[in-house]
Amino acid sequence: MYKNILVPIAPDHGADSASSLQVARLLADNDARITALTVADEIPGYVVQQLPEGLLEDTRAEMLTALKSDLGGVKDIKADVVTGHAGRTINDYAEAHGADCIVIASHRPGLQDYFLGSTGARVVRHAKCTVVVIR
Repeated sequence: MYKNILVPIAPDHGADSASSLQVARLLADNDARITALTVADEIPGYVVQQLPEGLLEDTRAEMLTALKSDLGGVKDIKADVVTGHAGRTINDYAEAHGADCIVIASHRPGLQDYFLGSTGARVVRHAKCTVVVIR
């Protein structure tokens, strides 16, 4: 069905990631590309200035290693880590990389989500491609 599927995975790599990846495989064409993406929160510039040099790069590399480990060494899924606001960055990444489907896990919404909106809700509202929400 889809040729380029993006699967956003929270930095804590919760249990939902396995079901999201399973659904992505079900939706994928034989020659499809699946990308597992983790978005690290952006740190304000005034804080970055106070951090030791190379700390952000090292942390991002550790997050990528953890994501690859959670994927279990599967070779047909690309892992990537980017920095930014989760909802906006997922949509920007999907558009920049030509994703035709986003498979995202969502928690049951709480009261705060009705006022602020969860990451999944932001992705659904602003994505320019198909979005499949796993609950």
